[in-house]
Amino acid sequence: MYGHNKLSGYAVITGVIICWQQAAFAQSIQTADPLSTINEAGEAVTMTDNVKVYGSFHFAESCTFDPERNLIIAMNAGNRVEEDDDDGYVSLINPDGSAHTIRWIGASRDGLELHDPIGSAVRNGLLYTVDRGVVRSFDQATGQPRDAYPVPGSTFLNGIGVAEDGTIYASNTRPEGRLYKVTADGQPSLLVDGEPLNVPNGVAIDPDGNVVVVNIGDNAVLTFNSDGELIRTEYAHEAGNDGLVILDDGTKYVSSVRFGSVSRIRPGQEAEVIAAGIPSAASMCYDSTQHQLVIPMNNNNSLAFVDLDD
Repeated sequence: MYGHNKLSGYAVITGVIICWQQAAFAQSIQTADPLSTINEAGEAVTMTDNVKVYGSFHFAESCTFDPERNLIIAMNAGNRVEEDDDDGYVSLINPDGSAHTIRWIGASRDGLELHDPIGSAVRNGLLYTVDRGVVRSFDQATGQPRDAYPVPGSTFLNGIGVAEDGTIYASNTRPEGRLYKVTADGQPSLLVDGEPLNVPNGVAIDPDGNVVVVNIGDNAVLTFNSDGELIRTEYAHEAGNDGLVILDDGTKYVSSVRFGSVSRIRPGQEAEVIAAGIPSAASMCYDSTQHQLVIPMNNNNSLAFVDLDD
């Protein structure tokens, strides 16, 4: 049975009232596309099938891996708006991406100062992070705060790597591209100032104890010795890089926060893309037990997982 109702814009079909205006409005709603990025060539790249994404966090910028507990440690920068927000926290995540403890560090603010933790590293039982011009450390097992070392002259500390002897290396991304060195007892110094640093970001220590830095401003992967001398330059597939992982055999993985790809650079070989289309692929870590990369996705409030056995 079909007939018009006296109400304008309505019809009755077998007892069901349909609003033509609402139906027309529904047709104009835009649906979202799958997760994707725009690569350096300006092309849309849908996330490749070997990437899995889990959430949710609050601006997850970096992660590290704790092999003793088989847990991923994810840094959360909080709202990143107010100057004195002091709302950063640290999550523990199971290797399948499910939550273990959302607020492991930061469940309370008693005795804790943690504003916007960005880069992170673990070494010799300590968790390190950079936080608004300060290098902070925490007990890796308990999460209790340890040391806080200010870095005078820094403007935006970002990536961090820690050598076996406890020496800390931290990149200063903007407005001056620099690499700082902080001794194990907290004495800071400027190690590299300017070129070839070009908006430097991720930092890691290679198997020989050298310091490796990736740039956002280009695709260079720079290896410095502990005196700040450039000893090697390699190149990722794309620029805009943030994450850096170095395996025991010297293989490097580099993630582009701007263009969403993950490059693999084997010693003596050119870069190859192993995953792509990951939005805001930030400071990733290597899960050595499950043999996977874990990639925080910044304002997407998620972690992406790339299985290296695939």
